[in-house]
Amino acid sequence: MQEEILKYLLTVPKGKVVTYGQIAEFLGNKNLSRAVGNALHRNPDGDKYPCYKVVNSKGELSKNYAFGGIEEQKKRLEKDGVKVVNYKVDLEKYKLR
Repeated sequence: MQEEILKYLLTVPKGKVVTYGQIAEFLGNKNLSRAVGNALHRNPDGDKYPCYKVVNSKGELSKNYAFGGIEEQKKRLEKDGVKVVNYKVDLEKYKLR
């Protein structure tokens, strides 16, 4: 499962985010959101596999972002052109469809 998740992350374009639920649906089971989060936390390479592009269903950033915390996730998203306000992104604007 982790390999599939990491490959999926490579398909998310610059300036877009995905939710844990979207990845779970991609895997074929929308109830796997928590398992997706656990797998992302074990990401072996945060630069190669952009897990910073994953937010929750409300558009909120992860307080436990594995590669430097929430501030680092915010910084990486903003570098990609995603506006972050109060550690949240506008899913209507930035969510991959």
